[in-house]
Amino acid sequence: MKKSLGVIPAVYPMPVLMVAAYDEAGNVNVMNAAWGMTCDADKIALFIDEDHKTTKNIRQSKAFTVSIADRAHMAEADFFGIATGNKMPDKFARTGFRAAKSAHVNAPVIDEFPLVMECELAEIVETDNLHAVVGKVVNVGAEESVLDEKGKVDPEKLQALIFDQFRHGYYVTGEKVGQAWNAGKDLMKK
Repeated sequence: MKKSLGVIPAVYPMPVLMVAAYDEAGNVNVMNAAWGMTCDADKIALFIDEDHKTTKNIRQSKAFTVSIADRAHMAEADFFGIATGNKMPDKFARTGFRAAKSAHVNAPVIDEFPLVMECELAEIVETDNLHAVVGKVVNVGAEESVLDEKGKVDPEKLQALIFDQFRHGYYVTGEKVGQAWNAGKDLMKK
């Protein structure tokens, strides 16, 4: 029998996404967002509200990047979630991180994070129950160090952070335990 926990955000794992955009003066702003996911092969939805400095910057610039935070940069990734660009204009500079302008969109690519999706703003969906920033992914870039011998991202090398909403912990991706579209195929024969 399951114990009732009430209403809590119970999706696990959640990604640790670093969303970056330029402000009106061309300064880099980054936020930590766990509530986001792909919503098509070339689209990502970020469930971030209007009050974020990053949301305001995305509205203005019409572009953003989404990096996957990794174990090596956990402290900075967490800081990007603790500090708000609305009150700390030098938030990005405090980390000592470097960023370059994307070759594909008007948004910063943070050098330290090994995987980045470069996005054009597709739309912002606002309803009574939802606020989502939807981006069209125009390019994905990855450091060679996180690729396998076939040029695909290796999750074990990526060491992507994942967020636990139950106890507010960070974990890293790890061991492969099966192959998608294969692990359950024997059940198709019944």
